[in-house]
Amino acid sequence: MTASDSTRPRILTGDTPTGRLHLGHYVGSLERRLAMQETHDCYFIVANVHALTTRSDKPDEIRADTLEVMRDWLAVGLDPDRSTLFVQSEIPAIAELTFFFSMLLGFGRVMRNPTIKDEIIVKNLGDTYSFGFLLYAVGQTADILTFRPEAVPVGEDQVAHIEMTREVARRFNQLYCGVSDQTPDDDHLRAGGLFPIPRAEVGRVGRLVGIDGVNKMSKSLGNAIYLSDTAKEVQKKVNRIFTGRQNPTDPGDPNNVLFQYLDAFHADKAMVADLRERYAGGRVGDGEVKKELGSAINALLDPIRQRRARYEGDDQAILEIIRAGCAKANTAAEQTLAAARKAMRMHFGERSLGYR
Repeated sequence: MTASDSTRPRILTGDTPTGRLHLGHYVGSLERRLAMQETHDCYFIVANVHALTTRSDKPDEIRADTLEVMRDWLAVGLDPDRSTLFVQSEIPAIAELTFFFSMLLGFGRVMRNPTIKDEIIVKNLGDTYSFGFLLYAVGQTADILTFRPEAVPVGEDQVAHIEMTREVARRFNQLYCGVSDQTPDDDHLRAGGLFPIPRAEVGRVGRLVGIDGVNKMSKSLGNAIYLSDTAKEVQKKVNRIFTGRQNPTDPGDPNNVLFQYLDAFHADKAMVADLRERYAGGRVGDGEVKKELGSAINALLDPIRQRRARYEGDDQAILEIIRAGCAKANTAAEQTLAAARKAMRMHFGERSLGYR
């Protein structure tokens, strides 16, 4: 089957190019994408337009990060022959649908989105953020609904955006397609709706704490272990993890960040259980646990590093993959846009989109 095979259930998810991808991205969504590309019609978006919300003055950085995210995807194992990998700015239907969907959400509803409020605080934006920063919450609904997926694999912090997307899909179907407001979510398409009501699918680790042991893993906070880090860099970062333990014979907290990471990344669960018991009893020090953790993370990252090396320094190969993916994505996007315009009585003729 190909990425355009309509017999498979469809998913969409992606990443904003704010830098290299890290372990939080992996356990939050990437490993789920790997599994689902075997069974689903997968659309994966690099949301480069959203990066403008806080870096509109750094277009060169955003372009470079867009290519780096694509490299990370290929390194992890996302396959352009089985999935559609594309870039947001190359899909004009998304921008048009963003404008349409913005009419279905009140300003107060957008401002109640907890992810928006959290980002304003974490990024120390105060009241200096652009209107586009708020609009990107609406844009995310268009990123998703343009491709009419059944599900969206995301990290825990993105669930609020998916709920807003579900609200927009319901509202559109009710207002323009005649779907009753009493119709269950799963029945919207059968009732004549254009958009499915997509569900969020959170990865096995919804929120991976960073090596500071406090905040979510994030590039901006400097607490991330990247998928492209060398083995030495990984061990150095693991060694920086603060546990608060004063000496190796003190009883340790068996649920601290070290063991959260071991639970997430170590394949030998019996060994982890043994380390946890000895750690709680003061019979093993932080150093030994950190060494075991570093080895486990590097075992995961070694094949990713090897695949990534094939694409290092080869922007042309990345661009060819992007262009092929965007051609596929535009076909699906234009079909959705045409159907939406007809439903909204905004359709006055046929149009076609060429892409190369």
